[in-house]
Parts: sequence; C-alpha cells; structure tokens
Amino acid sequence: MMPHKSTRGHGDDNARGQASSDSASLQRDQAPDRKAMGFVLAVEKLNAGALAVEAVTAALVELEDSPFTNAGTGSNLNLSGEIECDASIMDGRSLHYGAVGALSGIKNPVLVANRLLSEAQKGKLSAGRVPPCFLVGRGAYHWAVDHGIPPCPSDQMATKCSLSAYKRNKRKIELAEKVECSAGAQVKRSRQSSGKQNGSGSLDTVGAVVVDWEGNVAAAAAHYGCGCWAENAWKLNPYSIAVSTSGCGEHLMRTMLARECSASAQSEDAHQALLDTMQNKFISSPFLASEDCILGGVIVLRCCRCADSEPSADLRALLVEFLWSHTTESMCVGYMSAQDCKAKTHISRLPPGAIAGQSLAIEGGVCRLGSPVD
Repeated sequence: MMPHKSTRGHGDDNARGQASSDSASLQRDQAPDRKAMGFVLAVEKLNAGALAVEAVTAALVELEDSPFTNAGTGSNLNLSGEIECDASIMDGRSLHYGAVGALSGIKNPVLVANRLLSEAQKGKLSAGRVPPCFLVGRGAYHWAVDHGIPPCPSDQMATKCSLSAYKRNKRKIELAEKVECSAGAQVKRSRQSSGKQNGSGSLDTVGAVVVDWEGNVAAAAAHYGCGCWAENAWKLNPYSIAVSTSGCGEHLMRTMLARECSASAQSEDAHQALLDTMQNKFISSPFLASEDCILGGVIVLRCCRCADSEPSADLRALLVEFLWSHTTESMCVGYMSAQDCKAKTHISRLPPGAIAGQSLAIEGGVCRLGSPVD
C-alpha cells in the first residue's frame, strides 16, 4: 500500500482531474501536461462563477481533445476500424445523470452526455414522455446533431498512434485465431494487465471530479454505465461526494465501483473506507470471482462545511478531501484550485513487488478552501 499523503493549498473553487493508465501509456519520468490533464477550461469556468457540472464538462472536453487518452480524439478503434466513444456525467445537486455509448462522429461525447443531463432537468417532454438519460450509437449521434452539437468525421479523430495500435492489435488477433483454429484449441478468454496481452498495455480512459464555490459536486468519466457518481450532502449524508473511475469498464460496471466508493466515503475515515471498498468490493468482489486480474482506478472528492467556520457573508469555508486508488500498475492524477497558478500532477504507482490486478495503491490529502463571495 502506498502512504496516505497530504496535499496543501486553498482557493475559492476546486477542480480535479484524472487519467488512469499503466506505465506503458506515459513515459515513466515524464510529468503529465497541465492542459492534457483537463484543468485550464475547468478553472476558467469556476472563476467565472460556473457550477460544478459545467466545470467538470469543460475538464472532460480537454481530456477528450488530448491525443494521449482513450477518449475522444485518439480513442481506440474497434474491430471494424471505427472510433466509438462513451461518456457519462452526474450532477450532485440535482442528482441527474447523462450518458452516451458507442457514439461515432462527435468530437466530444461528454457534451452530448451533459446535454442529456440538462434536458432531463427541464422535466417531461410533450405528452408526458420521460426524457432519455442514456443514448447509444446512431440514435445518440442524431440526437446530438438535432440539439446543436456539431458532427466530426471519425477519421479526423484517429491519430497515428491509435491507427498503429489498431493495425498491430488486429494482426495479433488474426494470428491468434489462426493458431487456435489450426490446433483445434478452445478459446480461453482472460483479461490481463500485461502489455503482452493487450497490445499497448494501457487502460487510459479519463475522468474528473469538481466542487464549486457553492459546495456542489459533479463527476464525469469517459465511459458509460456506472463510471461516475456525484451526490451533494443532505440530511442523511453529511458529506458531498464525487467519484470517477477508470480501468476495465466491465469490472467497473459489474461491481458498481463508483457508487460503492461514494456510499463508503460517508464514513468518518474516508481513507480507510476507500481501502476497504477497493479490497472487498472490487478486488475480492464475488461479481468478479472468475477474473484473475481486476483492473481499475478511482478518484474520490469529499467535502463539507468547516465546523469551525464563522457564519459570514464574506467567507464560506469548505473542508475538501481528495483520494485516489488503483489496482493498475500506475494512475495519473492531478488537482487544482481556482486560485492556483498551475495544476499539481502525480503519477501514482503500485509499490515494488505488487502485482497489478491483485494489489492496490491508495493516496490522498485534505485541504481547507476559503470561498470569497462577491
């Protein structure tokens, strides 16, 4: 287990970003680029008074635009050589959710997910119809275009790296199928974190969590289903919590990891709660009993009003805890407040000797944020 490290800093708003990967997707000694981590637009939104859901959307847009992540531009190609993207977003204030899956021809899928969320907040459609919160494929594409989101040819979203990986992996699949057929072998499906098994060795989907100056939280992820969770504090839950996950999507969905982490983080000791959840509800989950390599990462933002804060029209103090954990070999994380001049970034790694998919790392920290009110 990696040590629980503290972070320092204060500002009026906080934006947090994440990109999960193993060490093959980033140079080992190369710090991630601030813009690629998705902070610039998010912090600009917060400084302009935007709510958390708007800022987290901006963060995902930047991450989707980065060619180094498996989201938007530079996404992995499917077996047919096409780019199909997923995205999900949840607003902790309204508890509304929006998601898209297998979406082609849209540069920023998170914009469609966010638009689904905002349309749902308007209430029912004509004739009492319930607005959708999750759309896939061509239906998602046509809905997006009908709602003013511009299309983008899929070939413009492919990069030299993603095309090279596609050709390499397709050759490996074709060779494996020939060998299995000639030997009369039965295909044994197993998911491994090794780069020898999955080509690039990376699980580089992305996500972000944000808290705004009002204390609202929001979360987004570059996959659909149970990839993120956000919920403001209310009478039965003392903390506002936002969670985003990354890794093997099937593992994340079957265990509902984001929701499990959010529920456990209502405990007094969030660090211990996250450790227990990752071990008992993910690595040792009965839903993944047939898997020998459980791959995933999570970022958790938890906040509440400071108990010692003076009721004042000039200051609203928030106590914010930011945690991350992963079972992959490494995970790239970053965090930034609206008063910071640049983001802090970190590549978290499993301790020496730990086995990816069977061990976990966990880190995090706490800071107090003073929020000036105009």
